[in-house]
Amino acid sequence: MTPETDKALDKLTAEVQRLNSHRFIRAQNSVWRLIGFQFVRGLAFGLGSVFGATLLVSILAWSIAQFEFLPVVGDWAVQILQYIELAQ
Repeated sequence: MTPETDKALDKLTAEVQRLNSHRFIRAQNSVWRLIGFQFVRGLAFGLGSVFGATLLVSILAWSIAQFEFLPVVGDWAVQILQYIELAQ
């Protein structure tokens, strides 16, 4: 081999070693690490979804409760708001 190919091969070897030491690749190489990572990822997604939905429904119920001039919607919204306040 020529000195140029040796140099290119050394660069390629160094780059592959750097890639293999990356955290994502290390997690993919171990089944248990991958399972743990996906479990934590799922917990974070689920928790964020629950908090987001709770906040959205609370804001929506509060804003609907402000429409007291609509008898049916206003009474219904006041009941929802009272239920939310009791739950806290």
